[in-house]
Amino acid sequence: MKHNLTCRQSLASAFQALSDEAIKGGWSEGDVALALAELAEERVIEVTAKVIMEGSVHPQLIAAGGGRNR
Repeated sequence: MKHNLTCRQSLASAFQALSDEAIKGGWSEGDVALALAELAEERVIEVTAKVIMEGSVHPQLIAAGGGRNR
């Protein structure tokens, strides 16, 4: 999705800076990559749980015809 690509592009430099700082702090590149992936996964789980609990549907899903009220 173009929207996701634009979001990724806007976050890329901050993400790289965070990674660089952790490596400068003494962590290996592999440890940093794994930790960031785990944090991202936890965030996806949190957001997914929130969506489920609130019964909301992502606006992109609705636009694509995937909402509940079809």
